Amino acid sequence: MVNTHPHKERFAVENLTNQAFTSYCPIIRARVRHARKTMEVSRPLFPGYLFVALDPIRERWRPILSTLGIRTIIRNGDLPSRVDGRFISSLKAREVNGAIVKPTQPYIIGQAVRIAGGAFDGLAAKVIAMNEKDRVVVLLDLLNRTVKAHLTIDQLRSV
Repeated sequence: MVNTHPHKERFAVENLTNQAFTSYCPIIRARVRHARKTMEVSRPLFPGYLFVALDPIRERWRPILSTLGIRTIIRNGDLPSRVDGRFISSLKAREVNGAIVKPTQPYIIGQAVRIAGGAFDGLAAKVIAMNEKDRVVVLLDLLNRTVKAHLTIDQLRSV
């Protein structure tokens, strides 16, 4: 794994490829609002980081340090750190048209759910919205008032 200069992931991938290194920068599509317009843009899943396939014992990896766009190599002692190949494979398996897609949402708007855990464990709620940050907006009846709450998917269970 290597650390890149800010916003230079694509530039670094290109330069690594020119040096015969195999690199991977997982991309996601995100919605961005700017000047009252909503656009879908491609962004790195891990901003500032790339994965480089290499065997640090057999291959020369120090030229990566002088590659344009690369800040440093993430190391474990004197050798580059390793990431399990299954992790990279699982990321690549989730790609559609060059970008990683989020798994389908487990809840739909209008669905009745219960809060799982915490002080409100078991309290009934209704899903009213879901946002990109893996948050679910629910309405719950608390002390004879309707209250809007933002919860993570882990904090809910289906009825």
